[in-house]
Amino acid sequence: MRKFFVLIFGVLCAWSVYSQDMSVLSPDGHLNVKIFVKEGKPMYSVTYKDKPMLESSPLGLITNEGDFSTNMKFVQKSEGKVDKKYTQDKIKQAQVHYEANTLRCTFQDAKERQLSVLFQVSNNDVAFRYELSAWGERRACVVEKETTGFRFPSVTTAFVSYMMAPMESFARTSPSYESGYQTDVPMAETTSGTGYVFPGLFRVGNDGWVLLSETGVTSLYCASHLGKYHDGMYTVEYPNPKENNGFGSNGVQIGLPGVTPWRTITIGDNLKPVVETTIPFDVVEPLYDASQKY
Repeated sequence: MRKFFVLIFGVLCAWSVYSQDMSVLSPDGHLNVKIFVKEGKPMYSVTYKDKPMLESSPLGLITNEGDFSTNMKFVQKSEGKVDKKYTQDKIKQAQVHYEANTLRCTFQDAKERQLSVLFQVSNNDVAFRYELSAWGERRACVVEKETTGFRFPSVTTAFVSYMMAPMESFARTSPSYESGYQTDVPMAETTSGTGYVFPGLFRVGNDGWVLLSETGVTSLYCASHLGKYHDGMYTVEYPNPKENNGFGSNGVQIGLPGVTPWRTITIGDNLKPVVETTIPFDVVEPLYDASQKY
């Protein structure tokens, strides 16, 4: 009898661990995003046509209220679909039909404060953002750092443009314009101390192409960029504190509940999906109606 209960306990423990692994597929089934918790850290990975495009990569935010990137546990999930049509006559495609499967994963820290990550996966595109709850009487917090990472397979090469050093160049206006490019170089060579601008393009050997970027940045949140290749991956970084002559901060004060901009990942086995993607517009809504037609 004792062995029986030990066996049942082991099965329940295994089920509990397994139940924290979640996934969401694109409508055509080619893109697969898996979300899981590893040693208290929310993680995700992405495959395209069963080939790894992003290996286990971290998720999370660090705020003045606490670290929501470690010592977290999964508490719930919700699934859904997005099906919308819109007209945008100033981009690559005037009539757009956007379809995606969604997965919202909610994690909780030791103080039972929750952080959700919303994934929207369409054919060739992954978009995700963080959603912060109101914690008790807290109605605002400062996001000090984002731990989102992008861990590519080791065969990957990069096509990236490095950030300019702050307060240099003409009239000390940098970073104010694009700088040089590194093209098709091993990731280990992308070690610029100032990081790299969005978008960044990556070739995963002969298996596919990946474009990283962001969208949905408003006056309520800062723009971001890629940090240098470090510890086998790239991470999202906020503005350099030395910009603007060092005035202000590079953190973000955000009202609660609140959301971050979207991180976008465009994937294909050739460059056609990268060139034709409309994901910067698919996941956002107009902020206001224009006073006239432009």
